Amino acid sequence: MNPLIAAILGVVEGLTEYLPVSSTGHLILVSRWLGLEGEGADAFDVVIQLGAILAVLVHYRSLLWERATGLTSGKKESVALLVALALGFLPTAVLGVLLRKKIKALLFGPAPVAIALIVGGIVMIAIEFVRKKRGHEGDLGLEHVTPKRAFLIGLGQCISMWPGSSRSMCTIMAGQLTGLSTATAAEFSFLLGLPTLGAATLYEMLKSREALAGLGGANLVVGLAVSFLVAWAVIAAFIAYLKRFGLSPFGFYRIAVGALVFWTLVR
Repeated sequence: MNPLIAAILGVVEGLTEYLPVSSTGHLILVSRWLGLEGEGADAFDVVIQLGAILAVLVHYRSLLWERATGLTSGKKESVALLVALALGFLPTAVLGVLLRKKIKALLFGPAPVAIALIVGGIVMIAIEFVRKKRGHEGDLGLEHVTPKRAFLIGLGQCISMWPGSSRSMCTIMAGQLTGLSTATAAEFSFLLGLPTLGAATLYEMLKSREALAGLGGANLVVGLAVSFLVAWAVIAAFIAYLKRFGLSPFGFYRIAVGALVFWTLVR
C-alpha cells in the first residue's frame, strides 16, 4: 500500500458507492488487479466507505439537520424518516451479524463478483423495461417512504451482502418495485447508507485495527479524503441524471464488467 494506490482505491470507492454497480465488487477486483490481498486490504476497502458516508452527511446536511431538530418537537416527517431508516436497516443488521463470516469466506472473489454483476445488470435492464412500458414514474418525495416500503427496501438491501450485487442497486430497485420514483428510491438509498455503511465501517475498524495500522495512517487519510470528494460529486450528479434518464446503461455496464472479469481474473 502507498498513497497512490490508496488514492486509486479512494476514487473507485467514491465513484461506485452510490452508483448501482457495486463498490465492494469493484474494490475487490481493483485490489486483485493491483496485487493487493489479505485482511489489511479487505479492511481498507471497507473503512474508506467512511469518506462516502461523510459525503452523504455533507450533501444532505440541511435535510438531516431539519429532521434531527424536528425530532425534539415530534414533527411527523422527522419521526417518519427515522422510523423508515430504522426499519430499512434492521434486516441487514440481523443477517449481517449471522452471515458475515460465511459471506467473506465464500463470496469475496472474482467469480462470485462477476456473477453478481452480470445477473444484477440483467435484472436492472428488465425492471427498467417493464417500468417504461407501463409508463409509471412512481411516487416522488421522501414522504412516500412508508414503514412497509422501508422494510421491503431493507429486505432488498440484504441481497447486497453478496459482493458485486451493489447496495445501491438492490435498494433502488426494491424502492422502484414498491412504487417509488427512481430518484426518491435513490435518495432513500443514500440516507439508508448512513446506518448501514456506518455500522459496517465501525465494526471493521475495531475488528481489523492491527491490520489497518500496518497499512499506514497516511494511506488511510488519503483513501478517506479522495473517496469523500469523489462521492460528494457523484451524489449530486447521479440524482440529476436519474431525474432525466433510467438505470439501463448501468445494467449494460455491469454485464460488460462481469464478462471482463471472467476473461481476465477467473481461472
